[in-house]
Formats: sequence, structure tokens, C-alpha cells
Amino acid sequence: MANRLADSTSPYLRQHADNPVDWYQWGDQAFAAAADRDVPLLISIGYSSCHWCHVMAHESFEDPEVAAAMNRHFVNIKVDREERPDIDAVYMEATQTMTGRGGWPMTVLATPDGRPFYCGTYFPPEPRQGMPSFTQLIEALADAWATKRDELEGQADTLSEAITRSAPLEPDAPAPELVTIDEAVLSLAHAADAQWGGFGVTPKFPQPASVDLLLRHARRTGSDTSLSIARSALDHMATGGMWDHIGGGFARYSTDRQWLVPHFEKMAYDNALLIRPYLHAWQLTGEDRYRQIVEETIAYLLDELRLPAGAFASAQDADSPDPDGADPSESDGLGVEGRFATWTPAELVAVLGEDGGAKVAAYWGITEEGNFEGRSIPHRIGHIDEPQRDPALDEVRAGLLKIRRARPQPSLDDKVLVEWNALIVASLAEAAAALDRPEWGDAAVEAAEFLLGHLHRDGRWHRSWSADSAQASHRAVANDLAALVEALIRLAEWTGERRWETEALAVADELLNRYLDAETGTLWTTPDDGEALVARPRDVVDGATPSANSVAAGAFLRLAAITGATHYADAARRIIAALSPLADGQAGSFAHLLAAAEDDALGLSEIVISGERADLVAEVRRHWLPGAVLAWGEPGDSPLWEGRDEVGEQGRAYVCRGSVCEQPVTTTEDLRHRLLGH
Repeated sequence: MANRLADSTSPYLRQHADNPVDWYQWGDQAFAAAADRDVPLLISIGYSSCHWCHVMAHESFEDPEVAAAMNRHFVNIKVDREERPDIDAVYMEATQTMTGRGGWPMTVLATPDGRPFYCGTYFPPEPRQGMPSFTQLIEALADAWATKRDELEGQADTLSEAITRSAPLEPDAPAPELVTIDEAVLSLAHAADAQWGGFGVTPKFPQPASVDLLLRHARRTGSDTSLSIARSALDHMATGGMWDHIGGGFARYSTDRQWLVPHFEKMAYDNALLIRPYLHAWQLTGEDRYRQIVEETIAYLLDELRLPAGAFASAQDADSPDPDGADPSESDGLGVEGRFATWTPAELVAVLGEDGGAKVAAYWGITEEGNFEGRSIPHRIGHIDEPQRDPALDEVRAGLLKIRRARPQPSLDDKVLVEWNALIVASLAEAAAALDRPEWGDAAVEAAEFLLGHLHRDGRWHRSWSADSAQASHRAVANDLAALVEALIRLAEWTGERRWETEALAVADELLNRYLDAETGTLWTTPDDGEALVARPRDVVDGATPSANSVAAGAFLRLAAITGATHYADAARRIIAALSPLADGQAGSFAHLLAAAEDDALGLSEIVISGERADLVAEVRRHWLPGAVLAWGEPGDSPLWEGRDEVGEQGRAYVCRGSVCEQPVTTTEDLRHRLLGH
């Protein structure tokens, strides 16, 4: 019998609809039930493509005896962290405060009003490596609630107070100067893995914003060191198994230093964000291998994550059914991580013959012993200076992809999130302009039209849309609106249509009117009329996705430059000033903020092209100009367009910075000189 999750808009919650656990969705009904029974809440937080979430679900939540104990002692709540990042942020802060680390699945015990008193992550079905079994945990905490409730209430008060205290901010502090930003970039160099690229040891996450910050620094200063570190990260990621050499796109992270063995789930946001440093590396160096990664990542997004209506799904799972296993109805129900993406030499020989199979196996490192559970993840480790695609193997690669698609596939999380779709829209629009691929720009427009048509309801933005229910749900968080402002500006630059500026202004106004903390100048995660949680979260640190405040700072600067509305720039500067002290020595956690700070310190360039001068527009698009905005096509009513009413071939290019404009130019050569200074 299905529980209360069957009608959820979240695919993750619906995965648990047939658990014997009497799950509740987050909301008043669950809190009222806990208060009525006078029992704690057990809050389980995860997401659909999380491998260990599936493991714990199979081991514990599908077990009737474990479920009976959970139902007896607690009111149990399932939360999709991707739909409700606000709830996740509050309890992740509590988990990290209590344990020193965090992750998913997240397991939190809380008072009936939601105050956490015990936090953890994955718990096994049997005691293991110093961890209690999940059943032991349940019984111990139920006993403590019955016999030591005062202690648990005290722990809940202490923990709630700790997570309510946010990091100290310095409103209206001086904005960082370029020398401070350069010092932060140098700190990235110290954190870089000189042997295998990227940052840290294991697990290794891609950190596209840090790589992009290094590329910015290389472009501005000519630093060979910054360029070398950035290229090393990009090259090693693209040769390892985290990059899908057969199907395109990046997995979430690597479990080893060499980027060989990934956590196989593919997230929409990772692939959206990784397009940017590869695109910029191509623009800086002209190396075709970077362009190839851009093209194949976008192909992955369009082929695998794009939904029929034009928006993009959230993720593909890490697990897939084992094609060599028993009938699914007779199996244990747990998929095999990465099974669909790995190969054996025998499989290649079966379709390519002895010679062809051996050649392809050697090219992608497919061996008898394998590199992952007896099978092989395709890779090109050791070949970082070579193209990652041999044109002679294009037909073979297409054939292998066709075979792979015939295998049992990982599940697709088809919910549409505004934030992640906006990241994709911005990347598609920028890449379409740089590489002259109008079909990518068309896809970006179509996705944005979907968001406007389905996620904006009753005058307010919502975060999530489910294909299953065909409805929007959950009030938007600041991350959604900040990413959307950036995406809409990119669409204005791509299309030359002023309607996208108008939409960007409306979204920015909702962000400032509903989410602004007037005292610090930063943005709360939730709106002023949002649900009251144990603490009101504020997203300031870049994680797998950039922080709402960092994205908003950059987007507000660009919006002010393209529209002339200076109060957005003022809002951006307050964010930069308040958060910059936190970035000292932590550039990897504030890379987006530092990029915005660089734009403000240098002053954004404003490029206006009047008339119908496709040649001049193309010249601007040919170069990576991170500190510039482009207005062309349909004239707007901003100061940028004042007196610039040339039509047709009489159009000219104007390049301005800081309210000062150089003489207009009419040739691509003169425009190139204006843009690059040579």
C-alpha cells in the first residue's frame, strides 16, 4: 500500500512511495502528527540520483522490521534536498555542527517542532566501522526520548542556537581591490594537485568556478601559472573516467586523484557549469580539445536531459539494473552503480571483431582485469595533450553509444528546477554566441520560455515543476532567481530582444523586494513570506552550485550595465563588500564572488551595436570578454541607446566603460582593437 509520498511532485519521494515506512512529506501534517503523538521527527534528506541514498533505502527503509520500528517511535519525513534546499541547508548546518561533516543521505532526529537534537548521514543495517546499525540508533534514540528527554531538549536548544548564528558579516566594508583578488587566485595555485590536476585529493570535485577564475586571471595578467593550473584541471578531467568518453557529459565527481572512477550520477548543474571553463579555455588557447568537450557536453544535455517540452531534467542516476542479473521482479531491487557505462574486451570483440575490438580496447583502456569491479570505465589517462576524440573512431563511438542505450538505463529525475535550468540556459546562450551554433541558442530560448510559462504562477516564482503532476511547487529560493537573472541577461545578449531585459528586471526586483537582508545587504535563501524554519538560511558559500549571493552579485552588475539602473550595481557592491572578508584564504569557496568583485573593480565594458551589423556582433562574440555586456538588435530605453539611432548598414559599435565612451567604429578591425587593445 502506497504511503503519503505517492502524489509528491518529487521523483525522489515517489521512489519511496511503496516503502513500509509511513512517510510524510514535509509540512504541517507531519508536525501536527508528531505533536499529537508526542514523538520525535525522523527527517531523512536525500535526492534521486544519490547512490548511498538508494543503498540505505534498500537496506533499511524497505525492511518491514526496520520500518515498523521507525513507525512505532517516530513521525518520519522524507525531503528532496533538490526541491527544498532551504530545509536541507538548515539541517546540513546542524549535521556539520554536530558531527564535523555532512552528506547524503542525511538522517536527523528532531523535536516535534523541528529542532534537531541528533544528526548523522548513512547508517548501515548492521554495526560497521564504528557506526551503530540503523536499528540500534532507532531504539537508542527512542529510549533517550522516553527517559532523558530533558537532555535531548537541551541539545535541541543548543544546536538550534548554533545554526541560527550565521557567519559574521561586515556590511558596507571596503570592496576588495585587484591585488586582493590576485592573492586569492594564488591561494588556488597552492591548493592545486600538481600531478593530476584539480584541487584536493579525494574525492575530487570539478570546481568549474575556480578553474574559470584562474582563466580570468590568465587572460587579464598573462599569468602562465594560472593558465597552466586551469588547463591541467580541464585536461585531466577530460581524460579520466569522470568524463563520459562514449556518451558525453560529466559525472558528479571522482573517487580517486586521477579522475578515473566517478560517482556515476550525472547532474544537470555540473554539466551546465563545466561548459563555461572549457569554452573559455578554447577561446583563450584555440585548442580544439576544449571545444570538443563543450560540444559533447551540450550534446549530452540536449540528447539525454532535455524533456519534450524544452526544459531540462535534473539528473541521471548512478545505478542501473544489472543486465546479467535475475528478473527485476525477483531481484533485490538495488541497481548496480555504473553498470551501464562500463565495458569488457569481449563485449567490444563481439561487435567489432578481434582486430577492431582490440584497437578500441587499447584506445579507451578496456582491459581483462578492468578498473571498476571487473569491468572497465573508458578513459584516456596519460593522453592529456591529445584530442579526446579520434575522428577515425567516430562511427565506432556512435555504435557503442547505440549499444549502451539498449542496456538497462539509469533512471531519470525529470523534475525541472528553475536554478539548474537557468544555469543551462546561460551556458547554452554564451556557447551559442561564441561558437556560432544558433540551435543551442534556440534551445536556451525554449527552456526559458518553459520556465516563464510553467514556473511563474500567481505573480510569484516557484522552484520545481514535475512532469508527472504537470504543476509547479515550492516557492523559489534566492538561488533560483539569481541564476534566472543571469540567464535572462544572456538571452538578451544572444537574441538582441529587449523582452529578456524586461523579464530580468522583474526577477531582480522580486529578489530584492522579497529576499534582501537590509541590515547586511545580502540575500536570504527564503522570501520574507516564506515558511518559518528553525533558522532562516543564507547561502554564501559556493558548493556544487554557486551561492545565491555570488551569482546575484555578478548578475546585478551586468543588469545595471545593460539597463543603466544603477541601484542593482549598488546592491551587488553591498553583497561583495559583506562577503569578501569570508573569502580570505578560501577562494575555492567564493570563486563566483571573486569574479564579480573583479568585474566591479575593473568596471564592466558596455558594448552597443546599432543598426543591423551582424559582422560587428560576430566580432564581439568571437572573443571571451568576461567583463563586458553586449546590447544590439532591438533598441532599449536605457542610457546605452541614447542618441544611437543608426539603422541598417549605417550601424556602428560603441564601447564604453564607467560612463565614458570611446569614438564609435564601423569596421571589425577597429572594433577588435577597441575590445582587445591591440
